[in-house]
Amino acid sequence: MRKVNVSRFDVSDYLRDDESIAAYLNAALEEGDADLLMAAISDIAKAVGVAHVADAAGLGRESLYKTLAAGSKPRMDTVFKLLDALNIRLIASPQQTDSTDVKSSDEPLKRAPRKRRSAEPIIGASQSDKA
Repeated sequence: MRKVNVSRFDVSDYLRDDESIAAYLNAALEEGDADLLMAAISDIAKAVGVAHVADAAGLGRESLYKTLAAGSKPRMDTVFKLLDALNIRLIASPQQTDSTDVKSSDEPLKRAPRKRRSAEPIIGASQSDKA
């Protein structure tokens, strides 16, 4: 039997333009898995250049590696810094649903009732201001 040589696949070798990066990140977002999303951001950072991303995000390289490590739970502000450094913006859109689940456009959207806050006194008002 012949021995087959197989090279290790590294997606960052194929993330060469903004369109492929956006498609890759969108695929990760569609899965709804935070760890997968961070792995995708890590792959993109590797493709763009870790030193460049760290500098643009205002992070040290070591800090960036810790942020992108498997199982890390970075703060949202750090994730947004990374996305900004990668020149990526997230856009929200409604989820696709079955046509049977879609409400009629004539039907009003139900929202949770707002909680009313009680009036709070103005702090620092002097007695003469109250008169």
